[in-house]
Amino acid sequence: MSRVGLVVVAGLQRRQAAAVATRLMHAEAGSVVVHHDLRDIAKGFVVRRQKSAAGDHVVQLELAHGCVSCTLREDLLPLLAKLAESDGVRRIVLHLDPTIEPEPVCWALRKLPVQVAGVVTVVDVGTWLTDATGDEELAERGFGVAEGDDRTVAQVAVGQAEFADALVLTGAGADAWTAARTSAVLSRIAPRANRVSPADAVHALRGLPQGARRGKVDRWFDPLLCGQPPLESDCGVSLTVFADRRPFHPHRLHDAIGVLLEGVVRVRGRFWLASQPGLALWFESAGGALRIGQGGPWLATMDDWRDECPQRTVKASLEWHPRFGDRAQELTIVAHQAIPDELTAALAAALLTDEELAEGEEAWLRYPDPLVAIE
Repeated sequence: MSRVGLVVVAGLQRRQAAAVATRLMHAEAGSVVVHHDLRDIAKGFVVRRQKSAAGDHVVQLELAHGCVSCTLREDLLPLLAKLAESDGVRRIVLHLDPTIEPEPVCWALRKLPVQVAGVVTVVDVGTWLTDATGDEELAERGFGVAEGDDRTVAQVAVGQAEFADALVLTGAGADAWTAARTSAVLSRIAPRANRVSPADAVHALRGLPQGARRGKVDRWFDPLLCGQPPLESDCGVSLTVFADRRPFHPHRLHDAIGVLLEGVVRVRGRFWLASQPGLALWFESAGGALRIGQGGPWLATMDDWRDECPQRTVKASLEWHPRFGDRAQELTIVAHQAIPDELTAALAAALLTDEELAEGEEAWLRYPDPLVAIE
């Protein structure tokens, strides 16, 4: 039995994203739009709207805990499972609240009887780059968020665009320079995504390239560069890849982080610290916001690889370092104002020196680590 197709529509612009979702609904018989309005989630309730050719159905939901994960777990996932098994439903259009990034939603959908046909993100060309490079929190912008949600507008804007299979570009009044710079950034963070106008939104997912994401969530060890992003600078926008085998000194990397958050749209990738030699760490920034998390153990610390992903083990074997194994620094940096050479110089200066390398791991483990608590 084939699974029901599902299209995810995301974007900071609520009205424009709703219009795209409605267009997609009317483009195919048997489509239904599902939307959870989270503007009042801090008050403990969410408004769910279910729309189809037969009409609209609006329900106010009260949650025991007003948070996004509760909305997903307690209402959205059961509803999608029910719709997927309903007679007459051929496609579901999931219109996300402006504060939601599609990646965690698609991860949560993986066990449902639905097939993600693609993620469509609505981008306002006139405002997106400013949103993607700032440090304003969602709550400061006036978006409804749960207590303790300190995500920034930049984190959501970049996450929505980066995960998209198609970008619907709005904001026709944007000046040519802003439009060109925004296009240059999008070409580097979402190089495989189709780009269409709102009038062509119904064709946004037509002709997706082989290997299109379609809701697939990357693992921490997957390739960082997907598609063919331009490597040359354009309108002051650059894509830089920093790679090295030496570990970072925890204090010097901590000091270098400020450089990576100035004039930079996006940094993402894996790295290792001398003070935590067995653990792969994940670095992800958007605008002025930063997340550092744990990926998992390096293969160099494992005796048995039989349960590991073959793609990972083959890559590690081909690139194996006699001392460091598969441990490596691999970061991609998309900048719009920063100078690439200055970024790589700051990272290179944070690596262990020859003298520090000679001290060995016992000495490295004693380095004070200001990054150990960041996650």
